[in-house]
Amino acid sequence: MNTASTSAGPTPQGNYKPASRFGDLIYTSGMTPRVNGKLRFTGPVRSNDPVEQWRDAVIIACRNALTAARSMLGQGEGLAGVPSMTVFLAAEPGFVQHSKLADFASGFLVDELGEKGIGSRAAVGVATLPGNAPVEIQIVFAVER
Repeated sequence: MNTASTSAGPTPQGNYKPASRFGDLIYTSGMTPRVNGKLRFTGPVRSNDPVEQWRDAVIIACRNALTAARSMLGQGEGLAGVPSMTVFLAAEPGFVQHSKLADFASGFLVDELGEKGIGSRAAVGVATLPGNAPVEIQIVFAVER
C-alpha cells in the first residue's frame, strides 16, 4: 500500500488533470497505454485478435490510473478500494470479449491492492479513442486514512 504521494502522475494530453480528489474519493481521468507520454499500442482491437495480445496495453493504462490516484494521497493515506472502474475499448464490430480484456485491469489492481482492488466495473466498446489508443481506463478510488 502506498502511504504517501510519490509521483506527479501521467502527463495530461490536453487541458485536464490526471486525477481529481473530492473528499475521500479520487477520480482519475481516462488513461491510455502511454509510457513517458508516448502511446505504446494503437487500435482497434479486432475480433480475431487473441485477448492476450492486448494484456500489456490494458495493464499500462491501468497502471497510469493507479499512479495518478496515488499522486493525490497525503501523508499516511492509502487506497481503500475501487468503487468503480470503466474500461473503454476501441473495438471493431463483432468483438465480444470486452470483459476478458477488462479482467486484465482487475487482475492488475488485485495484484497491487489485494481484494480491495475489485469493485464495480463496466467494459464498453467504442468506435475510437484518443490518439487511436486501443484502451482507455477511468477509475474511482476510495481513500483510507
